Amino acid sequence: MGFMCFLFNKENGMAVYVIIKRKLTINAPEKLMPLMEELSRRAREQPGYLATEILQSTENQENYMVISKWETAGDWEKWFQSKERRTIQGNVDSLIGERTFYEIFQPVG
Repeated sequence: MGFMCFLFNKENGMAVYVIIKRKLTINAPEKLMPLMEELSRRAREQPGYLATEILQSTENQENYMVISKWETAGDWEKWFQSKERRTIQGNVDSLIGERTFYEIFQPVG
């Protein structure tokens, strides 16, 4: 699964993309889906949050990508570092049996 957060950096006007990579092999969807919904709901409550779109791979239906738009990279970073998000994310990772990886990108040119 990929999770992409679209961020806007007000300092230089450049968009910043945070890619969160995760493969979802759902052994216990009744436990996992409420956690994913909770992450999404809590993100929507954060300062600077703008929007989210969830996509599913047409080649492998276990892979998802979430595109989340934030006003600034700082807004995303504050949410990313929050104990609230880390706790929920830890529960997600333990259910899927894999660590989630994060990488930040910005447009070229």
